[in-house]
Amino acid sequence: MAAGLSVSVTIKPLLRSCSTSDFRRLHHHPISATVFAPLPRLRTSFAQRRSFAVCFVVEDQRQSSQIESPRDEGASPVDAELLASRLAEKLERKKSERFTYLVAAVGMEFWARWAHRALWHASLWHMHESHHKAREGPFELNDVFAVINAVPAVGLFSYGFFNKGFVPGLCFGAGLGITVFGIAYMFVHDGLVHKRFPVGPIANVPYFRRVAAAHQLHHTDKFKGVPYGLFLGPKEVEEVGGKEELEKEISKRIKLCKKG
Repeated sequence: MAAGLSVSVTIKPLLRSCSTSDFRRLHHHPISATVFAPLPRLRTSFAQRRSFAVCFVVEDQRQSSQIESPRDEGASPVDAELLASRLAEKLERKKSERFTYLVAAVGMEFWARWAHRALWHASLWHMHESHHKAREGPFELNDVFAVINAVPAVGLFSYGFFNKGFVPGLCFGAGLGITVFGIAYMFVHDGLVHKRFPVGPIANVPYFRRVAAAHQLHHTDKFKGVPYGLFLGPKEVEEVGGKEELEKEISKRIKLCKKG
């Protein structure tokens, strides 16, 4: 709210501080204040004493500002078309992000399976071997692979978050898919299978129980390291004729859960 300040100085008799006409003149102002500063006594009669009457009036200029800046009566057709175009672009970007997220999340399973077999159990065995031995302390050398996989995920996620466009949207979805897969892998592999931290009720989910049992077979080397994947591990075991062993391992885990 803007306000204006006007000052009027009048000389009037002291016996009538402000006349009736003065009050009528000030009546239309929302806020008004009248301050009287009497002059020193003059050598005149009491009836002729005069004083200065200083009136400060604060004027409300809301009405004038409303007149100068009228409200918009509605968006123009050009603005409406632009808004619709931006909304369609945003929806298209969200759709591409979701699609890329699903592709990245599923693709990570196949990437992890290939890397596990072709790299970790081959040229990088000197690092991955720590995972197949009894762990001493809270960490093992194999944990470096989790950090390595996190680097591209953070890079893609950051680039997609701080930039606009179709390609950044794809990068954001890919980074998010890799990140979500990594979190799921951590809970099922490190928590549920190897019991590095408690996982709560997910241990009783039938599908996760089958996944944990299949990965436990990987550590027994009964099927030459199969399964190398995690979430599709039960299917890998069944493909090499290990369904019976898989069911036995599942039964063991159920009994352990009931005892716990």
